[in-house]
Amino acid sequence: MSFGTTEYQERILRTKQRMAEKGVEVLLITDPANMNYLSGYDGWSFYVHQMLIVIDDEDQPIWIGRNQDANGAKATSWLYHENLIPYPDDYVQSDTKHPMDFVADILKQIGQDKRTCGVEMDNYYFTAKCYEQLKKGLPDAEFKDATLLVNWIRLIKSDTEIEYMKRAAKIVEKAMMDGIGMINEGVRECDVAARIFHTQITGTKEFGGDYPSIVPLLPSGEKTSTPHLTWTDDRYKKGDSVILELAGCYKRYHSPLARTVNIGKPSERLQYLSEVVVEGLNACLDMIKPGIACEEIEETWRKTIHKSGIVKESRLGYAVGLNYPPDWGEHTASIRKGDKTILQPNMTFHLIPGIWLDQYGFEASEALRVTATGCETFASLPRQLVIKEGALETNFN
Repeated sequence: MSFGTTEYQERILRTKQRMAEKGVEVLLITDPANMNYLSGYDGWSFYVHQMLIVIDDEDQPIWIGRNQDANGAKATSWLYHENLIPYPDDYVQSDTKHPMDFVADILKQIGQDKRTCGVEMDNYYFTAKCYEQLKKGLPDAEFKDATLLVNWIRLIKSDTEIEYMKRAAKIVEKAMMDGIGMINEGVRECDVAARIFHTQITGTKEFGGDYPSIVPLLPSGEKTSTPHLTWTDDRYKKGDSVILELAGCYKRYHSPLARTVNIGKPSERLQYLSEVVVEGLNACLDMIKPGIACEEIEETWRKTIHKSGIVKESRLGYAVGLNYPPDWGEHTASIRKGDKTILQPNMTFHLIPGIWLDQYGFEASEALRVTATGCETFASLPRQLVIKEGALETNFN
């Protein structure tokens, strides 16, 4: 297990308190990050249906998953073995039966079929078919949308979680330096990606890395006008700019980081854009502290860069931490206008004021922790545009 039993029990208690506030008696969890948060279960089994059931008057949750994954639950979770219930393999990707039929039968057997059930309606792992089969199998149950119920509990991290994110930051620093160090004229994009992957997994001498929820994002040239492209087997050319958005991951906890590099002298417009973004980023980091709202950070950004005429339409950042593919964000608080979430110590965010224009873009980001008096970034690397001349970078030492 990644945490002691006491921490898991405290998480279950907070979850039950939130369930009571929402009028939920039985919480049906399919988000693998929430399953991990409450049970410790950690496996690449989220491509098939699985569930963690939290019942308001039961001490431990019930894990339900594919038969061949049950031993994985025994190996990674704190749950009693009798609370791990596998379904037979003929439920997997079948057109005649569905794993939610099995879940419904279990709830009937334990007398939970006439209660108020919360389901995570809006997540990647709970399909329309799941919902339809549950309603069909539990006609006397009342269903409520419990999307993000556990996610909001995860917003404030424990000291151990913070330590895991600090370790992830050490890994992403190495991966970023390795990626930037390898980018040069004539080098294939895919070879840079491979180097980054290698560093993300090998980690440091003291601790290894985990697989991040998002692969390295490496748009180059005019493709830097958009953030979410990966890599090709093309070779970098002199004059190309490259955005690197990566994360280190340790025990499923992420520390993302974005930087931008230019091969040779950058254009005046890219240099100016980079200076604007870094100025705004620094201003935000200087003002973050407990007691302010997320939207106040965005306001600081907007006022700082106003004179440049540059406008950022997308959000400035989001809560980050524990997750599985396809996202390292926690889907709760966002740093944008209208989000009145009040910052508290040990909240963690990815502050990423990227700007993507018609033919070019720039990113510099920081993962951060709100402290008792301000904030601290997890990583420690220069934020300015990196200029590569020959085999070495000139301003990243």
